[in-house]
Amino acid sequence: MVAWEYALLVRRYQGQGRNFHVSFVWYAPDGSRKDITAYGDTAIAHLNRVGREGWELVSAAEDVNNVQGSTEVHRYHLKRPLA
Repeated sequence: MVAWEYALLVRRYQGQGRNFHVSFVWYAPDGSRKDITAYGDTAIAHLNRVGREGWELVSAAEDVNNVQGSTEVHRYHLKRPLA
């Protein structure tokens, strides 16, 4: 039987008009959290990077709140076999 470990990539977009900020946070299997925004400016860049480390996308979810500006939160759930 295969044992898995899981992680979460969160993309957060916050903005109003032409002013916006996009950030990416990695939630590791050990519960730690790291801002990885500097590693790329798109979700695809981040997914390809962790894919090379053995992570597989399991599901994605999106929350959008357009009250007083825009906030979008995209969650990418990933897994990989335990070594």
